[in-house]
Amino acid sequence: MAPQMIGLVAHVGKQGAAELLAYLIERFETAGRIVGIEEATARLLGREGTPLRDLAAASGLLVVLGGDGSLLRTVHRLDGSAPPVFGINLGSLGFLTCFSSQERDRAADAILSGHFALSARSLIGVEVVRDGGRAASVVGLNEAVVSRGQHSRLVQIDTRIDGHLLTRYNADGLIIATPTGSTAYALSAGGPIVAPDASVFVINPVCPHVLTNRATLVPDASEIELTVCAGEEEVLLTVDGHAVTPLLGGDRVVIRKSPRAIRLAMPEGSSFFDLLRQKLKWSGTNV
Repeated sequence: MAPQMIGLVAHVGKQGAAELLAYLIERFETAGRIVGIEEATARLLGREGTPLRDLAAASGLLVVLGGDGSLLRTVHRLDGSAPPVFGINLGSLGFLTCFSSQERDRAADAILSGHFALSARSLIGVEVVRDGGRAASVVGLNEAVVSRGQHSRLVQIDTRIDGHLLTRYNADGLIIATPTGSTAYALSAGGPIVAPDASVFVINPVCPHVLTNRATLVPDASEIELTVCAGEEEVLLTVDGHAVTPLLGGDRVVIRKSPRAIRLAMPEGSSFFDLLRQKLKWSGTNV
């Protein structure tokens, strides 16, 4: 169904953001749609804007102009509570975006006609438990990462699945990724590519000292508990590359599937596997 109220959010530092924003506003308003603009985004055009949470609550579709990072930041600012999200890529790779800025005509046509598909994406709830209390809590779309700080040394992380010890990782870090996040940092660390509708988490060590430590898939109904071993210093928890929390020895990071989900727009008629071939340039040949 075509949205009647469209919210616009842009990465204001991206080249071409203002031009694309002005083009979309003209297209949408000419078609008789109500257009809302996030505060910082509106300042690109010298306009008054709307706080993001208010904009999201009022919009039938949230259009994010930027790259995957821009979309992830928007999800974080909304704490996972968002209408369907339609990404238009102003960056490079763009696994989460629907069209590139060069395809702005197709993007606007799809939004106005409602001819796009929605892909439900799981979110993770990440909680830091310290001295029996909750020290931090955040929602993520891609991954939670426990890693070393500035010092080039391994960190020790005890990992439990539903209370059962999996192993103690000695590694540069440990990634817990959703299916959506399997094409992000986890992919760079040698993890598997997982279809977005698979009901699993990926547990993926980064440069493990034990050669037999490999990526492990667990059901997304599992509770994953990571404990930073005593004596560890300068260990960081990062969620989707943005929310950073310093961890202390003995801290527990508890990761569960969030009851919330995000719906991402995809071109009508396309599949996740079409996206893989396009983004990863899989040709099926030796070249």
